Amino acid sequence: MTIWVSEQIDPSGLLYACIACCNEDQAQECVQSFEKNLTPEQKAAGWQVRLRTVTSWEEVPSTALKLC
Repeated sequence: MTIWVSEQIDPSGLLYACIACCNEDQAQECVQSFEKNLTPEQKAAGWQVRLRTVTSWEEVPSTALKLC
């Protein structure tokens, strides 16, 4: 099983928002939304958006919104 994890990370490296799902297209939409919602100031300050995959729900951050 592949689980797609979309994450928005603040400049200090803390996870700010996270959505995990089993659908790659849905995960891509989440990443695009996270990226779109970052202000220019946040981007300049070092906010990041990333998409990664894991193979188990145990690897998903506990604070994630889980869609599946």
